[in-house]
Formats: sequence, structure tokens, C-alpha cells
Amino acid sequence: MLYFASSNEHKRDEMKSILGLKELRMPKDDGIDFDPVEDGSTFLENSLIKARDLYEKVKAPVISDDSGLVVDYLGGAPGIHTARYGEENGKKLNSREKYMLLLENMKGAEDRSARFVCAITLMLTPDRIYLIQETSEGSIALSPSGHEGFGYDPIFISSEGGKCFAEMESEEKNSLSHRAKAANRVKVLLKELGLDG
Repeated sequence: MLYFASSNEHKRDEMKSILGLKELRMPKDDGIDFDPVEDGSTFLENSLIKARDLYEKVKAPVISDDSGLVVDYLGGAPGIHTARYGEENGKKLNSREKYMLLLENMKGAEDRSARFVCAITLMLTPDRIYLIQETSEGSIALSPSGHEGFGYDPIFISSEGGKCFAEMESEEKNSLSHRAKAANRVKVLLKELGLDG
């Protein structure tokens, strides 16, 4: 049994597809309250925080990821705050509002280089932990494009794919994305460990 330390079903489905798993349980599948305080200063630290928190609750192998968008013009923002970008004083924003705010904050920017970063933790026991971090290089579009994917996919142009993630079918995105690159390394590990069933 492998657990995914997240409440984001989009991420779970993407991870499950990339890893080729029949089942990848989420905390809510077992009625587990899961809302760890992600107070790390890096993607790797936050990924580890989530894995440790869920492992303590399920005492079974856990996979977690922490990912986000790093924009050079914005000094690395939104970075580890990608999921909460623009949310202040209890104000919630939907995905479109977040990426439109980012585009607004980049108005007139010539340097539009950016990357998605994904850190994955595979925790088998508190003493057997694998950490992997990968990136998908690209740039920020001038305006949103495409209807696939989720999050910031409509404004991120992949250097490898030459178009926005949101313009790609899931198979193409899953061959190029930061999460796919990191998860494919985990896939090899899971096979070696006999956890790929």
C-alpha cells in the first residue's frame, strides 16, 4: 500500500498515471485529517514535512511532492508559495485569478524565463527516505492559452514542448513536466523496491 501525501486529486491522478500504479491512496480515502504546516524554506523541505506527517498517521510507505513555479523576473516567486500566490488576509483566489495576477506582475518584463520545480519524497520508514528534485524549464507566456492541465499550465511555455502545458494532451505533458521527470525516477525506485504493483 502506497499513500500520497496530498488532498489534491489532480496531482494524485497525474502521479498515479506517471507511476503506472493501480492504486495511490490519499489521506481522505481513509478519513484521515491531513493539513501539515508547510513551513520549510525549500520545495524539498516541504515535501519531507508532508511525507513525515502522513507517515506518522498511516505507518506505511508514503510518497509526497512539493512543487511550484519559479519566475526569474519575480526573484524566484511564487516559488514555495505557488499554491497560495496572491492570497492575503484570508482572501482565496482560484487558479485563473492567480495566473492572471502573475501576468499582471510581469507586465513589460523582457526576461520571462521560468521553471516548474518538483521535489518528491519517498518515505519507506523514518530512516529510509529518498529525495528527488527535478525541473521543467520554460518561460511565461504573454497571455493564457489552452484548456488542459491545471494551475499555472495556461501561462507556462515548455522549452522542450514549445507550447503551454495547457495546450498539451496529458501524455505529452507527462513526458516533459517537472513532476513527470521526478516521478519517473521514483518509478524506477518503486520497481526496485517491489512497490510498483
